[in-house]
Amino acid sequence: MTSPDPLSRRERLAALFVLGVAVVLVLSSPTWFGSDRAGVGIAQVVVGVVLAGVGAFLLRRSRAR
Repeated sequence: MTSPDPLSRRERLAALFVLGVAVVLVLSSPTWFGSDRAGVGIAQVVVGVVLAGVGAFLLRRSRAR
C-alpha cells in the first residue's frame, strides 16, 4: 500500500477541521437562544451549516484523488 498524496492528506485534515468547527458552532448555539439573543444563535447556526457544507465538499474532493 502506498502512502496517500500529501495534498490529499492536507485537504482531508482541513475538511475535518472545518467540519469540527461547524459541529461546535451548531451544538453551542442553544446557549444564545437561552440567553435571549436569538439573532446571534440564528447567525451561528447559519454559519455552522455553511461550514458543514464546505467541509463536506472538501472531504469529498480529497477522497476523489
